[in-house]
Amino acid sequence: MKTDLTDTTSSKINKALVLGRRAIGTPAVGMVLTLVIVTDEENAYDALKAANEASREHPSRTLVVIKRVSRSPRDRAKARLDAEVRLGADASTGETVVLRLYGEVVDHAQSVVLPLLLPDAPVVVWWPVNAPTDPANDPLGALAQRRVTDTYAAEQPIQELTARAETYTPGDTDLSWTRITPWRSMLAAALDQVVCEVTSAEVEGEEFNPSVELLAMWLADRLKVPVRRSKSTGPGLTSVRMETSSGPIVLDRPDGSLATLSIQGQPDRGVALKRRETAELIAEELRRLDPDDTYATALKFGLERLDEEAATVAPEPEAPESEAPESAAEAVAESAPAPAPASAKPASKKAPAKKAAAK
Repeated sequence: MKTDLTDTTSSKINKALVLGRRAIGTPAVGMVLTLVIVTDEENAYDALKAANEASREHPSRTLVVIKRVSRSPRDRAKARLDAEVRLGADASTGETVVLRLYGEVVDHAQSVVLPLLLPDAPVVVWWPVNAPTDPANDPLGALAQRRVTDTYAAEQPIQELTARAETYTPGDTDLSWTRITPWRSMLAAALDQVVCEVTSAEVEGEEFNPSVELLAMWLADRLKVPVRRSKSTGPGLTSVRMETSSGPIVLDRPDGSLATLSIQGQPDRGVALKRRETAELIAEELRRLDPDDTYATALKFGLERLDEEAATVAPEPEAPESEAPESAAEAVAESAPAPAPASAKPASKKAPAKKAAAK
């Protein structure tokens, strides 16, 4: 069911939601959270499609905020709000409201969104593209418990990581980090199978992809060993090699789908490590609404500590020796997620970046 409202208000949108639920026979609100998507007209369709697929796992009220550009001074001075209310089959398992803001109301999007939030329910704000440098201080970001960005879609992806580290606030997260969840799970599982000491590591992936940097910083922070970042032709993150006292451990994925895990003294094993769609990434982020301390630690490790000389210069450990984990397997397993069946995206070395299309 779709209802179009032109030059409307938040109260009229709420009334349309109530009438729509009664019309389709579901007067009760069964949503678990409010997902606010802040995007432009070009990326709105893909973002909403991903959110609708994720709502099968997390029924939510989805508010799509599209800030329209007014072409003339007269249009910019006139505030207007258009809305499209979708319920039932048109909104998957949740409710969807597409908000198009014109004129001065563009600078006050939070005043439009606030009356439409579900009462006593968590709020998640997602910027598929053009995320603010400091999401927590953005007027819409201030309404949310979780703020999801995607540095892979930024104009300068690697430089964007540094900006994210400087402005990090508990509750911030990044889909570039979510993409490496299966890699972190697999590497932790590999280290559980052998008793060894990791001496160095190398992470290989395509250029201008921040997932590679995030994985390298995570390994360097957890293992307290030098980690080298090298480039490949992709797709995405292609290989991780850890040098250990028992021989190398290699996780190699040349085709973006099937990976091979090689451990010294054991037969090679094929591992499903497919690159995941945006809907799967968003669904994973909505499973936890508390701050991700592991992401914060990896992000703040510092890109400057990953360079071409990393194979010979180890980073200074931040924690005292008495607090360090007893083994490499414990160090990685402490921050690794539970094993997951999907894939991740890659990252790159500090260099001028080109526009990367959001996945």
